[in-house]
Amino acid sequence: MLFPSLWRAVLAGAATCAALAALTLPAQAAVTSAGPGPSGSPYGFTVSPPPGVAATSVPSSLKAPGSAGAPPRQLFVPDLIAAAPAGISPAQLARISKLAGVRSVLSVDGGKVTVNGHSANVLGVPAAFRSWTPPETAAANAVWTDLGQGKLISTRKAAGQLGLSAGNSYQVAAAVTERLPFGAQTALSVAGADVIVNESRSAELGLAKNFAVLINAPGVSLAPLMTKIKSVIGPGAKVINLVPVVTVGKLPLSPNVPTTGVPSSYLDLYKASAAKYCPGMSWTVLAAIGEIESGNGANDGPSSAGALGPMQFMPATWAEWGIVGFGQSGPPDIMNPLDAVPSAARMLCADGAGNTASLRGAIFAYNHATWYVDEVLALASEYAQNYP
Repeated sequence: MLFPSLWRAVLAGAATCAALAALTLPAQAAVTSAGPGPSGSPYGFTVSPPPGVAATSVPSSLKAPGSAGAPPRQLFVPDLIAAAPAGISPAQLARISKLAGVRSVLSVDGGKVTVNGHSANVLGVPAAFRSWTPPETAAANAVWTDLGQGKLISTRKAAGQLGLSAGNSYQVAAAVTERLPFGAQTALSVAGADVIVNESRSAELGLAKNFAVLINAPGVSLAPLMTKIKSVIGPGAKVINLVPVVTVGKLPLSPNVPTTGVPSSYLDLYKASAAKYCPGMSWTVLAAIGEIESGNGANDGPSSAGALGPMQFMPATWAEWGIVGFGQSGPPDIMNPLDAVPSAARMLCADGAGNTASLRGAIFAYNHATWYVDEVLALASEYAQNYP
């Protein structure tokens, strides 16, 4: 779930984003001469709600647990991020939260600093940020224990590029210079953010307070909402669409796959799999599951529970439901999206996903959590609303 291009637009210094120059840290001059930091691929996917997908039942507010302890009962996919030169005030945050279609908001601190001699985008996050992370991250108590203890938490890619390893401490130069322990590597939903720290560490480092706000507004037309948010924040505001993208790049097709009649992208694969293996189920449901489970193949596992592949099947479940989906030879391959996505469609359909009345139950059978069902339907609704 990566969108570094938006992060550069929001967190960059004066050279690339003059409107937000006031948000650079006192140590910015030192940061600009540091080595290159991590980067990834951009986000930006934008689908009229199919019958049975748009309607979801989700709580309007969330009482998030502390930085450690039980995972949250509900997760949120950030749809928009908004930032302003002077930060987001409590009054502005309240006004944004009351806009039509907005389900949840979360303010975060931020800044570009140096970590282990490399430039890095750092977020200072409250405990509630746990509800805005991918499912496996939200469920990983060790991550949130480390964060609560003041340790640095990083994405796997950023940890490698910044040279961070568990059990070691590293120099972090921001408004002040400190040596901080590194905790865990994990997936984050706000890509372009290389490292997160808790609010106490954020204050110590001097990150810009309430730098930006994450906004969850499932199933809403985002362009008008973006305009309303800009009017709340005022001149100089940056509001960027973060709706997750269904990867349209070519799938890694092996030589034994036919060149005709085979989907060549995840987008085409979701559509073809739903049409062939579960008529009556919107392809957006498959797309939402694929995004939430693996980021469309970006995190194939194994998960902490042993799930594998782009649709995160447990091996025993795969043995029952795995099929050769689109023409390649050999046994069904749990890691091959051409097999995994059609297999997921087949399993969902057997559980009732082809009927809108039993769709929720079918998704629950895929992953036994009410919040998971809500998030899949909310994200599917966003795809249906915004994709042309």
